[in-house]
Amino acid sequence: MTPRAIIIGAPRSGSGKTSVTIGLLRAFARRRVKVRGAKTGPDYIDPGFHEAATGLPGINLDSWAMHPSLLCHLAHGQASETELLIIESAMGLFDGIRSDPNRSGAASDLARMFGIPVLLVLDVSGQSQTAAAIAHGFAGYDPQVRMAGCILNRVGSERHRTLCSDAIGSIGLNVLGSVLRDPTLALPERHLGLVQASEHPAMDAHINRLADVMEASIDLDAVFAAAVRFQPPAGSSERALAPPGQRIALAQDEAFTFLYPHVAAHWRAQGAELVPFSPLADQTPPEHCDVCWLPGGYPELHAGRLAAADNFRNSLARFAERRPIHGECGGYMVLGETLEDAEGMTHRMTSLLSHRTSFAERKMNLGYRQATLQADSAIGTAGDIIRGHEFHYARVVAAGCDEPLAIITDGAGKPIGPSGGRRGHVSGSFFHAIARN
Repeated sequence: MTPRAIIIGAPRSGSGKTSVTIGLLRAFARRRVKVRGAKTGPDYIDPGFHEAATGLPGINLDSWAMHPSLLCHLAHGQASETELLIIESAMGLFDGIRSDPNRSGAASDLARMFGIPVLLVLDVSGQSQTAAAIAHGFAGYDPQVRMAGCILNRVGSERHRTLCSDAIGSIGLNVLGSVLRDPTLALPERHLGLVQASEHPAMDAHINRLADVMEASIDLDAVFAAAVRFQPPAGSSERALAPPGQRIALAQDEAFTFLYPHVAAHWRAQGAELVPFSPLADQTPPEHCDVCWLPGGYPELHAGRLAAADNFRNSLARFAERRPIHGECGGYMVLGETLEDAEGMTHRMTSLLSHRTSFAERKMNLGYRQATLQADSAIGTAGDIIRGHEFHYARVVAAGCDEPLAIITDGAGKPIGPSGGRRGHVSGSFFHAIARN
């Protein structure tokens, strides 16, 4: 089969892209279309919703963090044996790092690189004909990024829909559907974005409701017809993160959840075995594993339980005597001495590194990062350059005395300085690794 692809874009975050995308994915799956999802940019949550909607794994396609050869490899794999690939844009369609216009991280990079058209979701609440001016701006902003049409979201009435649709139609763009304003369609959020699909109560029922709405509101045949035939080059996985070991003990529960799907898939493809265990259940990293990986997540919401997990903490210390351990973001917080929660209560952590973190006085840290590793560790070898990002509200309140894991810059190359820590076999950082440069 020859796959087709389309990008769901919008002028900004909060326009309703995710609800529309999830609803469309389930609606097409109901039609027995083999449909998969992808998310642009550094988002480890939405691919889980895409998988929940389709039953097939989601993926990230990040033009800034991923070398073009890796981007092609992942896009090719996601499109393999797929009839329709729906790619959800992060933020606004053209939002990214402008120092390299072809590797900005914006969804428009993928539209340009692969010739994929964009279905523009317009939140028309508080406007009518003005929506046409916005759509016109998108249609003309970059001649290499083609608009396939628009979906009107949060429409107030039939008259409101007609005013918007007629104005957009007059500039030569098709309106493929309109979704009425309904606050109950929104997915629940918390400080790092959406509540994850695995945690959402009655998730399947909510996805089915989204699909019902999209089926009633959007011309699915027109959406499928607007998608273009998509045959990206095979690319190469050479720039993917190498497996840190043959058998990887992977912390996996409500406190440790943020591992990029493409990272786990590549590790498995290279023959590594991922062995999950739950720190919240006071489980130990399995003894037959040769490395332990603590991914990001929400340890700040479960700090008391983690502090009481003596079996986990003691076994992790024994593991670190002979084998590597790496922590990303939330995992890094747990590797420190203490974690202060939102109420100001300080909880004991593993003390495998000497820093202390706090969630009591929140400060958002968000952005792409390029890390140059200062020594060998589970994440790579000295001198490796890794691209990734940070997204956290916690902060280091005592830096400790460990050697830095990496020297980092922001997405535009501006120096930030030392990041994370390493001591013996243990390493960690707030930095989420996506791919090798």
